Amino acid sequence: METCVCGCCGALRPRYKRLVDNIFPEDPEDGLVKANMEKLTFYALSAPEKLDRIGAYLSERLSRDVARHRYGYVCIAMEALDQLLMACHCQSINLFVESFLKMVRKLLEADKPNLQILGTNSFVKFANIEEDTPSYHRSYDFFVSRFSEMCHSSYEDPDIRTKIRMAGIKGLQGVVRKTVNDELQANIWDPQHMDKIVPSLLFNLQQGEGTESRSPSPLQASEREKEKESPAELTERCFRELLGRAAYGNIKNAVTPVLTHLDNHSLWESKTFAVRCFKIIMYSIQSQHSHLVIQQLLSHLDANSKNSATVRAGIVEVLLEAAAIAASGSVGPTVLEVFNTLLRQLRLSVDYELTGSYDSCGNIGSKIIKEHEERQLQEAVIKTIGSFANTLPTYQRSEVMLFIMGKIPVPGMHPVLASEKSGLEGNRMIQVMLLKSLLQVTTGFQTTNMLTALPSSFLDPLLAFTLMEDAEIRLLVLEILVSLIDRHDNWPKFTSISIISDIAVLKLKVDKCSRQDNLFMKKHAQQLYRHIFLACKEESSSQPHFEALYALLALLSIELANEEVVVDLIRLALALQDLALANEETLPIYNRCAIHALSASYLNLICQLTTVPAFCQHVQEVIEMRQKEVPFLLPEDVFIESPRIPKTLEKLEGHVLFLQSKITEVLGGSGYNTDRLATPYVPLPTDEDRLSKRKSIGETISLQVEVESRNSPEKEERTPAEEITFETLKNAIVDSVGMEEQERERRRQVVEKFQKAPFEEIAAHCGARATLLQSKLNQIFEITIRPPPSPSGTITAGYGQTQSRSVPVYEMKFPDLCVY
Repeated sequence: METCVCGCCGALRPRYKRLVDNIFPEDPEDGLVKANMEKLTFYALSAPEKLDRIGAYLSERLSRDVARHRYGYVCIAMEALDQLLMACHCQSINLFVESFLKMVRKLLEADKPNLQILGTNSFVKFANIEEDTPSYHRSYDFFVSRFSEMCHSSYEDPDIRTKIRMAGIKGLQGVVRKTVNDELQANIWDPQHMDKIVPSLLFNLQQGEGTESRSPSPLQASEREKEKESPAELTERCFRELLGRAAYGNIKNAVTPVLTHLDNHSLWESKTFAVRCFKIIMYSIQSQHSHLVIQQLLSHLDANSKNSATVRAGIVEVLLEAAAIAASGSVGPTVLEVFNTLLRQLRLSVDYELTGSYDSCGNIGSKIIKEHEERQLQEAVIKTIGSFANTLPTYQRSEVMLFIMGKIPVPGMHPVLASEKSGLEGNRMIQVMLLKSLLQVTTGFQTTNMLTALPSSFLDPLLAFTLMEDAEIRLLVLEILVSLIDRHDNWPKFTSISIISDIAVLKLKVDKCSRQDNLFMKKHAQQLYRHIFLACKEESSSQPHFEALYALLALLSIELANEEVVVDLIRLALALQDLALANEETLPIYNRCAIHALSASYLNLICQLTTVPAFCQHVQEVIEMRQKEVPFLLPEDVFIESPRIPKTLEKLEGHVLFLQSKITEVLGGSGYNTDRLATPYVPLPTDEDRLSKRKSIGETISLQVEVESRNSPEKEERTPAEEITFETLKNAIVDSVGMEEQERERRRQVVEKFQKAPFEEIAAHCGARATLLQSKLNQIFEITIRPPPSPSGTITAGYGQTQSRSVPVYEMKFPDLCVY
C-alpha cells in the first residue's frame, strides 16, 4: 500500500523536479545520467519560463548534499548546471544565473579544497558565456574577495596549495572577463576591487620570480600549455589580460596598487621584481597610454624624495626600463615636466650627499645617508634622462637641451641651484651632474639645421664653461660640443690622437656642407675657434682634454667645413703651435708638448682632407723631422701612460715647425685665400673671459665699477689732437709693457677697495659721482634752454648794456587766454 502511495505522490510532483531527480543515479560513482540530462536540457529549452525553477531546485539539492557531505552528488549537480548554462541563452537566463551563482558561492565557502576548485571551474565556464540580456543587480564583490583570498592560500600540502592559488587566479580572470566590458556591472576598476585583485596577482608573480617573462606581448597558449602552467605563468597571463583591457581612465587605478605593493614589501631596492612588473605593464597596455604610467612613476618618485637612495634608485631604474619600452613620443604632453622632475631629484641628491641629512625635520635624523648610494642614484638619474631623450623627436630634444642649460648655474647668467647648506661645492656638483645629463641628451642628436637646433641662447652659456678652471666641467663641455657636431657617427674614429698616414682606413662618412651649415659657421665659427684656442691655454688640461679638442677640430673639418672654414682651422692650428712656442702663459712642459702634438695631428688630418699634394708633402716632411729629432712633439710620445717628454723645452728650429708662409704658398696655388692664410690667428678678448672666471662678489662689482669709470664724465673732456709720428709709435710700443702693469695695478686697487673699504666710504664715493653727474646735467640744460621773448622785457646790465633775462620755459607765465 505504501508503494502505491509513493508512486502516486511521485506522479503528482512537477515535471521539472522529476526531470532533475532523474539525472542523479543511485550510485554517484556512475556519474550524470546523460540520457536524462538531454531530456532536462530539451525541457528547459522548450519551456524557458521553468529555467529559474530548475535552477532553484538544483540549488536546493546541492545545498542539501553539501551539508550531508555527499560530494559525488554535488559534482553531478554542478555538471548539470554547467550544461544548462551553456545550452540556454534565453531572456530568463538571469534568474537561473542567480541560482547558479548562489551554488558557486556555497562551494567557495566550503572548507574542502576540492569543492572550492569545483566552484571556481564552474564560475570560469560561466564567465566565458556572453549573455544576451544585461543584468542590473548582479554583484561580484564576494567573488573578488574570495578569489583574492584563495590566491594567498597557505594550505599545508604544497600541491593542493598550488591548485587553490591557481583556482583563485583563474577566478579573478573570470571576474575581469565578466565585468570589464559590462557597463551595467559594478566597475571592476574601482580602487576597492583593484586593491584586492592586483596585489593577489603580484603575490603569485613574486613567488615564481625565478621564471622570466616569456615575451613582450601576451601569448595565446594552447590548452596543453595552459595545463602545464605554473601559478606565476598563469598570473602573468592574467595580469597581461587585465592591463590589456584597461582604458585611458583606468590606467591609474590599475598601476597605483602595483606601486603600493612594491612600497609595502620593500621591493624597490632589489629592482629586479619591480622592473619585471613594469615591463609587463608597459608591454601589455595600449601604447598610447604609456605616458600615463611614466607620469605615475614620476609622481611616485617625487613622493619618495626623502626616502633612502636605494628606493629612489629603484624607481629611477624602473623609469629607465619604461622609457626604453615606450614608443617614440610616449612621454606625453608634459615633456619638460618629466625632465624637470628628474633634474629636481638630481639636485636633491646632491644636497643630501653634501649636507648628510634629508631636511631639518627631527624624525629623519635616524636615517643614515650613504654617499656611494647617492652617487649611484645620480648616475641612474642621468642615464634615465638620456633614455627619455632618445624617445623624443629632434625638435623636442632641442627644447630639452635648452631647458637643461637653463637649469645649469652659469656664473653671472643663471642663478645658483644648490641650497645654502651645500655651498660652492654643491654648486659645482650640480654643474657637473647637469652637464652629464646634457651629454646624455645630446648623444645621438642629429639635425639638418644646426642654426635652429643650437641657438645662441644655448651655445653662449655652454661655451662659457670652456673657460672655467674646473677641468672636469671643461671636459664635459668639450664632449657635448663633439656630440652635437658629430652627425655621422665619426667621433669613435677620433677618440685617440695619432698621426694617420692614410685617412682612407678610417672610412669617414662625409657629406657636402649644406647652406644651413654655412650659415651656422658664419655666425658661430669665430666663437668656436676662440674657445678651442683658450681651452688649450688652460694649465689643468690633461690627455682627455686634448683628445676631445682633437675630435672637435676633426669633426668641424668633416661636418661643417667649407673653404673659408678650412683656412681658419689651419690658421688656428698654426696659432696653437705659436702658443706653445711663445709660452706667454707659462704653461707646463707637458701642455706645450701636447699642444705641439695636437697641432701636428690635426694638420696631418686636414692636409689629407684638402687633397693638396704640396700641403701634404710639407706636413709629412715636418712630421718626419720631428720623429728623428724631437719625437716628444708628436702624439705617440705625449699621449701615452708615461709621456716621454724632456724636462725643459729648448728653442725649436724651423725645420721641425709648420711654417705659415710655406702653407700659404702651397694653398694659394690651389685657389685658397692667401691674404687670410697669411694673417696669424689672434682671438679677440671679450667680457666672456672675465665672466667665466669670477670667483667673488667683489670681483663682480669691480668689473661694473671699471666699466662705469671708463664712461664717467670725468674722462669725457676732450684732449687736443696729438700729432702721430714715428717716434710716437716707437714710444707706444716700448711703453706698452709698462702701461699693462699700470692697468693691472689700477684694477687690483679697485678690487681691493671694494673688498676692504667700509660701506660708508663706498656709498660716499657713489654719492659724489651722482652729484657730479647732476651738475653736468644742469650745465647741459642751461646751455640748451634759449632765452625766449619774455613779457618782462629786458634788464639793464652794467656799463649801459642791455641783456635779456633767461627765463626757463617751465617758469614762464602766460596769459590765461593762451593756455588750453
